[in-house]
Amino acid sequence: MAARLVERDPSLWLSKSWTTRARRPGESPDAYTFVDREAFEEHRAAGGFLESAEFLGHLYGTPMPDLSGDMDVVLEIDLQGAQQVRETHPEAVLVLLLPPSTAVQAERLRARGDDDTEVSMRLSRGVEEERIGRALTPYVVVNEDLDQAVAQVGGIVETHRRSLGGSPTGAEPVGDPCD
Repeated sequence: MAARLVERDPSLWLSKSWTTRARRPGESPDAYTFVDREAFEEHRAAGGFLESAEFLGHLYGTPMPDLSGDMDVVLEIDLQGAQQVRETHPEAVLVLLLPPSTAVQAERLRARGDDDTEVSMRLSRGVEEERIGRALTPYVVVNEDLDQAVAQVGGIVETHRRSLGGSPTGAEPVGDPCD
């Protein structure tokens, strides 16, 4: 979804997260920066991440973006990361992305290669994460139809830009309910 959003708006820049998990079958090698735990921990200790979190035993982190340019930064992050970004960048626009149902979410997770254990753990955390996410941001988009969801998030970004006089704002995190 975020890649489609960035295609639609050339003033958006999509950050590529780091992870310690293995690449899924069929997953693009450039979907993440895949590293081992030691490299991740070294980068984190050096202050190299805007946010980082552990999920299902794997580490995920967003490298520090250059916020000095004329681009808005799009982050695909989980709830833990969104909370960290909110603390350090209260001006960030957070958008909670939700699947249309738990059945659809389970189907999407399996289609991307998650095993039944991972699917079950993600779904069980989903109810609490949705509650916390709704408290964190007023912007909630249900990703039932990809084009419609991209248009909704793009509209949120445009509305926010207009409220600031039309200029890019810095960090524009987008929560990803699947990763």
